[in-house]
Amino acid sequence: MKAIVYHRYGPPEVLQLEEVEQPIPGDEEVLVKVHASSVNDWDWKLLNGEPFVNRIMSGWRRPTKIKILGLDIAGRIEAVGKNATQFQAGDEVFGDISGNGFGGFAEYVCTKENALTLKPASLTFEQAAATPHVGVLGLQGLRYKGEIQPGQKVLINGAGGGMGTLVIQMAKSIGAEVTGVDSTEKLDLLRLLGADHVIDYTQEDFTRTGLRYDRIIDVAAYRSTFAYRRALAPRGIYAVIGGGMGRIMQTAFTGPFISLLGSKKMGPVMHKPNKDLAFIAGLLESGKVKPVIESRYPLSEVPEALRQYGEGTVKGKIVITVIPDNQTGQPG
Repeated sequence: MKAIVYHRYGPPEVLQLEEVEQPIPGDEEVLVKVHASSVNDWDWKLLNGEPFVNRIMSGWRRPTKIKILGLDIAGRIEAVGKNATQFQAGDEVFGDISGNGFGGFAEYVCTKENALTLKPASLTFEQAAATPHVGVLGLQGLRYKGEIQPGQKVLINGAGGGMGTLVIQMAKSIGAEVTGVDSTEKLDLLRLLGADHVIDYTQEDFTRTGLRYDRIIDVAAYRSTFAYRRALAPRGIYAVIGGGMGRIMQTAFTGPFISLLGSKKMGPVMHKPNKDLAFIAGLLESGKVKPVIESRYPLSEVPEALRQYGEGTVKGKIVITVIPDNQTGQPG
């Protein structure tokens, strides 16, 4: 089978399209024929071997444990292990396989069946592949330390990327008043997705406006924990789900102490892959939430897809199309 493989850390140029052996599912695994995958921040960081802690899972000097990136997949079950009972051959599925060694940038991948959920029939494989990682982590941010209530003021920092565009829609589906923060060129998209207010971070610091929010979902952490605390309403909640590792670690250490000293709660969200993915599938099927896809690349052009991702200007998601939807009986 064909796969995008890397043998050393570095820029997208180290990724190569190679012929590799097709995997065979273990007793509790399924073999998935991948129709689509998508690019995530974790792919970018593992590619570069940064931060260095990521090399624990991949390899210290070079990638030896994870040689094929890609954690989001959507495709069809080709075969099932003898102890796998959840799916059968032909089922259309999607999920986040980061807990099973990655491998989505390939024609086939084996994974534990608990990493997958049935794909809604109304979704294309590309739409499904754009959702699992960012959708689940975004939902966990919205539910961090308690459920959002209708009418609450929610701010999403870094709202124009793959995760933020879904979080806007999920928060609006609950009835929240949403403020989206991102760069100038993404503000129209935020409004189109339903954001009640938008802030251009290149022109304005939302932590110094005097406005207070019941919840801040931070996809692009780059300010201090104390600055974010200033923008929280009494009993407000700050959940960091992305951004610079330094700021995330600062929140991990200082957040619990800030939470103990007052009514405001702060901390990083610990990602639980595929938790409540079936719930997100329901939102997608109902049309309340729709993934935003800016670019589509064939498997052979994964290096170019990662290059575009690294520029940091993507609106929504970048999808890797292994088998075009118009060749699978799916609507385009």
